[in-house]
Amino acid sequence: MKRILLLLPLFFTILGCSSDDDINRNPYLPHLNFSVQFDLSLPEYNQLNFPGNKFITGNYGINGIVIYNLNNDQYLAYELTDPNHVPQPCSALVVNGTEATCSCGDGNKYTIITGEQIAGTGQYTLKPYRVVRSGNVLEISN
Repeated sequence: MKRILLLLPLFFTILGCSSDDDINRNPYLPHLNFSVQFDLSLPEYNQLNFPGNKFITGNYGINGIVIYNLNNDQYLAYELTDPNHVPQPCSALVVNGTEATCSCGDGNKYTIITGEQIAGTGQYTLKPYRVVRSGNVLEISN
């Protein structure tokens, strides 16, 4: 009996552990695996060569992604689905300037510079994607 009592704390510690993948995982947005490259020397992506500019594509992610050039050394990429809703037609975010807005009627609005929510309700920030620049190529992946 004493052995069981001694092992009980260890048992609960093991049960309480979770992988790093589960930390801060948004329950509303499915995890997608993708990797895409954007060649900044092509005219279609030319605006990404200048700080403060963005590029939006609906071909990747759930409802698309937005890529933002912060300072030519740092690029940011976010999912264009409201992170505080199950994906539905109204949860596709519309980007105007540096703000992304949801049309589900709750007033959710996010900044594409930090991903933080600036209006509305919810606990999740925009879902970020990994960005790596190698020469003139940006690779966006999840």
